[in-house]
Amino acid sequence: MKLKTKTRCGTRLVLDLARHQGKGSVQMHEISMRLNISVKYLEQLIRPLKQAHLVTSTRGPKGGHMLAKNPEEVTLGEITRLFEGTTGVVNCISNPEKCSIFDDCAVRSAWEKAGKALYAELDSITIADLLAKKID
Repeated sequence: MKLKTKTRCGTRLVLDLARHQGKGSVQMHEISMRLNISVKYLEQLIRPLKQAHLVTSTRGPKGGHMLAKNPEEVTLGEITRLFEGTTGVVNCISNPEKCSIFDDCAVRSAWEKAGKALYAELDSITIADLLAKKID
């Protein structure tokens, strides 16, 4: 499975905000310099994170962005679902009406099982785990 660039960069953005948790708002240009990602692209990533209540923002000269939850409360699965838009590894799992052989497909259940296993693993990894590099 290949993850979208938005998923990978969105995760890096959340990790950066988590590293600066408790130090006040972080401005987008600072994040851009640290992550080597354009401000324009980061602005695209911050919107869904704010809508999902993972990030809060304040306006003004001292404004910026902060992680809205503790790093222990945010999972890699949550971020991945946000940017990937589905929990299935193949489209037919989340959109069976678009598959003409859904009921007779011999491999569908294997894809479904693989997707569940993948997201179970991603759901077990928190942002705090990534910061501490506590991943087996």
